[in-house]
Amino acid sequence: MNSDEHQNQDRQPEQEPPVEASQNLEEPLAAIEPAAELNINQTTDIETTDATVEPTAIEPAAEEDENAVAELEQVVAEIQHQEQASQQEAELEQRVAELQRQEQALRQEIATLQAAQAKMLQEQLTQTQAAMGRLVQEALSDMEQRKQALQIAVEQLERRRERIRDEMKRTFAGTSQELAIRVQGFKDYLVGSLQDLAASAEQLDLVKVPEPQQKPVVEEAPPPTKQQIQPKFAEQGFQSTAKQIRGLLDQYRSRPDYYGPPWQLRRTFEPVHAERVSNWFFTQGGRGALRTMGSRLQNILISSAVISVLSTLYGDRVRALILANSPERLGEWRRGLQDCLGISRSEFGPDRGVVLFESAEALVLKADRLVTEGDLPLIIIDETEDKISLSLLQFPMWLAFAPDPQQMAAAERFNSSNW
Repeated sequence: MNSDEHQNQDRQPEQEPPVEASQNLEEPLAAIEPAAELNINQTTDIETTDATVEPTAIEPAAEEDENAVAELEQVVAEIQHQEQASQQEAELEQRVAELQRQEQALRQEIATLQAAQAKMLQEQLTQTQAAMGRLVQEALSDMEQRKQALQIAVEQLERRRERIRDEMKRTFAGTSQELAIRVQGFKDYLVGSLQDLAASAEQLDLVKVPEPQQKPVVEEAPPPTKQQIQPKFAEQGFQSTAKQIRGLLDQYRSRPDYYGPPWQLRRTFEPVHAERVSNWFFTQGGRGALRTMGSRLQNILISSAVISVLSTLYGDRVRALILANSPERLGEWRRGLQDCLGISRSEFGPDRGVVLFESAEALVLKADRLVTEGDLPLIIIDETEDKISLSLLQFPMWLAFAPDPQQMAAAERFNSSNW
């Protein structure tokens, strides 16, 4: 029971430090040592006494010694138990303190990791948002560019459609189609009117009317035809015409009129251009080929000067017939002549001042018809026409642009290398 009470006292909340426990242990030891010496002295005294002492007197002293030893052993056991308990308690306190330090370190490490994770997530979110923003911006800019390109393409197609419609209205095919539609409508109207008239005539009672006397038929004289023009600029009898041509060329070169009337040259005319035109008029007699100027626009400028001079000399009887082998080149000729002569698109057509052709056969038929009607066809041949029909050479005026021999040689070498 005493040992249990001592254990309960040791387990109370307020525990004494190990130093006090050792002091408490030393006090009973100090009290026990004199008693032990006394008992030992008594035992020695008992041993030295006469052996005649009775056994009944020795037995109580031995029992007391045994009790003291037992109590001493019990006290020593309790002291050892207290020391073990205090050691275990100290170890537990150290372990708890160590665990608390580990807990604090773990908490700090967790907080650091959480902060690093939050910072990393924020950086990744910022980078992702920036990348998405760039992608969206690039996609929007790409879509804007595509939209602009499509709008430009649509506008070009619309302009091309309007241009084709206008050309169909002004060209021979478009005019023929429009006339055919009108003639068919008028035909239907006439057929219906004649059927109604026939039905009405069948219902009428016709009375014979005496035949009137036949009047003598007077043959009408045919209308006077235009006199055919035969320009001969190189002959001596046309000195006045040559003088007028030189005066016009000098005017185009020295005093250009950029706002003059239609069919008059409105562009800068250099001496090299005037030399080419003079050579064609006076050396070749209005029938020959000139070496190309290197670009189609320069060739159009020379042709415009020739047309302007002839229009001044012969008026609206001059018809320019342009021969080129593709619609694109004919489009360049049309725009160039409009720009150089100040004419509108209405001047281009089968019965107008300028007619565009892709084939020499159609051009020959048109030129032959113009000569028959008394007009003056001026045939202009583009530099891309490497083969010229001999039928074109029968007409009084033609101008061909010959390609540069060096360019032809380079083109042939290029074609041979491709083959």
